[in-house]
Amino acid sequence: MEWQDYLVLVVYFLVMATIGVLSMLRIKRQEDYFMGGRTFGKLLQTFAAFGAGTGSSDPINTARTTFTSGLSGMWSIMSWLFVTPFYWIAGVWYRRMRLLTLGDWFVERYESKGLGVAYTIFGLLFFILYMAMLFTAIAKYAAPMIGGDEVVLAGTAVKMEYVLVPIIAVIVIVYGVLGGLTAAYWTDLIQGLCIIALSVLLIPFGLSALVEKFGDPASQGLFDGFRIMHERLPDAMFTIVGTTRASEFPIHYVAIVALTLLLGAVVMPHFIATGGGSAKSETNARVGLVTGNFFKRFCTIGWALTALIVLALMADNPVLKADPDKVWGVASLELFGAGLRGLMLACLLAALMSSVDCYMLVCSALVVRNVYAAYVKEDASEKEYITLARITGAVIIAGTVLMSWVQMNVFKQLQLTWIFPTLVAAPFWVGMYWRRATRVAAWWTVGFSATVFFILPLLLPVVVPGLRDRPGLLAANQIVRTTVTRQAVAIDVAGREAEIAVWHDKVREWVENEGPQSEQSAIEKFGPCPEPLQQRDMVSNEETTGGTAVFWSGGVKPVDADGEPVNNVKPQPAGPPRQVDESTTEVVLQYPEGTRLRGFGMFKLDFLVYRLFGMDFTTKSNAMFATLDFPVKIVAPFVLMILLSLITRRNSKEVLDRLYVRMKTPVDPDPEIDKREVEKSYADPSRFDHRKLLPGTDFEAQRPTVTDAAGFITCFVVCFLIILLAIGVAMIGR
Repeated sequence: MEWQDYLVLVVYFLVMATIGVLSMLRIKRQEDYFMGGRTFGKLLQTFAAFGAGTGSSDPINTARTTFTSGLSGMWSIMSWLFVTPFYWIAGVWYRRMRLLTLGDWFVERYESKGLGVAYTIFGLLFFILYMAMLFTAIAKYAAPMIGGDEVVLAGTAVKMEYVLVPIIAVIVIVYGVLGGLTAAYWTDLIQGLCIIALSVLLIPFGLSALVEKFGDPASQGLFDGFRIMHERLPDAMFTIVGTTRASEFPIHYVAIVALTLLLGAVVMPHFIATGGGSAKSETNARVGLVTGNFFKRFCTIGWALTALIVLALMADNPVLKADPDKVWGVASLELFGAGLRGLMLACLLAALMSSVDCYMLVCSALVVRNVYAAYVKEDASEKEYITLARITGAVIIAGTVLMSWVQMNVFKQLQLTWIFPTLVAAPFWVGMYWRRATRVAAWWTVGFSATVFFILPLLLPVVVPGLRDRPGLLAANQIVRTTVTRQAVAIDVAGREAEIAVWHDKVREWVENEGPQSEQSAIEKFGPCPEPLQQRDMVSNEETTGGTAVFWSGGVKPVDADGEPVNNVKPQPAGPPRQVDESTTEVVLQYPEGTRLRGFGMFKLDFLVYRLFGMDFTTKSNAMFATLDFPVKIVAPFVLMILLSLITRRNSKEVLDRLYVRMKTPVDPDPEIDKREVEKSYADPSRFDHRKLLPGTDFEAQRPTVTDAAGFITCFVVCFLIILLAIGVAMIGR
C-alpha cells in the first residue's frame, strides 16, 4: 500500500474515535450505555442489524468457498437466508422482553440466577470465538494487501496479524467502550455504507481486467467481461447448489445448516439489542432486523460474483492456489490503485468493527447484569456499573485478539459458531412457548449438551487414549478417486500453470534448505513437475473424496509403531475402475493390508447413535458426514428438555404470569405509557388469553395477526427473489 491508502485509514479511524468520545458525554444510565435509551428508529436499527450480522469474515468466507466450489459456495453465508422471515416475529420478542440481556430472560423465566451465569459463560465463549474469526479474516486479507505475511519492526520480522489486529482492537475499544451502543449504532450506519461499497467495488475493476487481459479493450465494454468469465469457467461453477459427490454445499447440507441457524440465531446474545430490544417501537424492531439482514443477503451475491470474476482472472495465481482465504486481498492488490486499496481495507475493517463493537457491549452487559449485580453488588451506582462495563469490554477484546493469534482457519471457525448456540437453544425455544418448561429441565439440558457435544469429545481421548486405536471406532467412508476426461478450458490451463509455479517454488525452497544435491529427493517428495496444458487438449481431472472419519474430527490416519502419523503410506486401488459414463470413471481406494490406523482430534460421541441404528457409513459423501453432524445436536436437547419438564416441578405461577403477560403486551413508544400498560398487564395476567392459539393449555403461543402473517409471507417471497437474482446475475453474459 502507498501513502494515500494509509491516509484513508487514518481518516476513517479518527471519525470512528470521535463518534465514541461524543457519545460518551450523553451516557448517564445502564440503559443508555447498553440499549441507547431504546430510542432508535428504523434507519439505525437496520444498519445495526446489518453491521452486527456482517463481519469481516463474511466476504472472505464467501470468496473462499465460491473460489473453490463455484456459485454454490455462497451458501457458506447465504444459509442464513431462510432464517430471515422468522426475524419478523422474533423482533417483537426482544422488544417486549424489556430487558437488558438475554441472560436476564433466562434468570426470570427459570427463576435461577445460576442460569444467568451459565448463559453469560456461553455468551463470552461464543463471542470470543466469533470475534476471533473476524480478526483472523482481517489478517488473511491484509497480508497480501500490505505486501506479504510479515513486516519488519525494529529489525525483527513479525507476522502481519500480530501488528494489525491490536491496532484495530484499540480503535474498537476507543469508540465502543467509551460511547456504548449509541456510538456503535452511529458508526454502524457509516460502516454499513462502507460494507455495501465493499460488496460491489471489485466487480467493475475485475470485469475491466478480464476484458483487458482476454478480450479487446478497444471494442468491448464491461458487460463483455461477463461473457469472458463464462468462457473461462466451466458450467458447473454456476450451479446454485452442489450436485457432485465432492460438492461442499449439496441441498441437504444447506437445509440442515439453515435449520440449525434458525434454532441458534435467536439465542445469540446480541439479538437482545440489534434484534429489536433497542428500538423505539415494535415496528422499528421488525423492519430494522429484517431489512438489515436482507441487505446482507444482497451483499453476499456481490461477494460471490466477485469471487467468480477473480477465479476467471487469476486461476493461475499460486498464492490463491495455496490459500483461497486470500482471494479478496490478492484481488484488491492486483486490481486497485493507490487510495482504493486503503478504501477497501477500511471497508473490510468496517465490517469487522461494526460487529465487534456490538458483541463487546453485549458481553459487558452480561457480566455486569448477570454476574456482578447478581452476586457481587446488587445496589451499585449506575456510574459503577458503566465503569465496570467499559473495563470488561476492553478485557474481552484483549482476549479475542489472543484467540485470533492462536486460531487462523476462518471457515472452520465459522462452522463451529453454527453448532455452539445449540447449548442453550432448547431451553429458550421451549421456555418461550411452553409454560410447563422447568428450571431442572433447563439445567439438565444445558449440562447434557455441554457434556456430550463439547466436553466429553475433548476429554474421552485423553482419559481413555486407547479409543484412538480401537478398530470399531476407525470407520471412514470409502475413498473414491473420480477421473473426468474432457477438453481443457481456459481455467484448466491457468490452473495448470499455477500448479507448475507452486511445484517449482517447493522444489526451489527444498534445494535451498537441503543443498544442490537434493534436487532428486525433492522430485521424489513432490512428484514430477506437472505437464503444461493447452486449451482444447484432453485433460483428465482427478478428484479424490472420502476417507472422512466417522468418529474423529481430525480424521483417521496411518501411523507408525509409536502412533505418529506417516506420510509415505497412500491408499491404493482396491479393484478395477468403474465406468460411470463416457467421460467419467471411479475407483475405490484403500490402505494396504496391515496399515496401522489411528483416530485424531475430538471423539464425535453423537455418531454412536447412527451406529446403533445400523447406518452404513462407507457410502456416505463428505458433505453427508457434515450434514450428519447436526441432527443429534438439534433433536436430543429438545427431547430431553420436554421429557424432563413433564416429570419435574413447575416454576412459580406468579413469575410465569408476569413474564408471559409482559411478552404479550404491545410496546408503546412513549416510555411512560408503556410502563402503565405493563402494570395493567401485571394486575390482570389473563388480559390477553383470548388471543392464545390453544386456549386452556400450557402453550403460550398467540394467534398470528395480519401484520405477522403478511410480513412473514412477504419475507419468504423476498428470499426466493434473492435466489433468482443470484442465478440471474451469474447468467449475465452466458
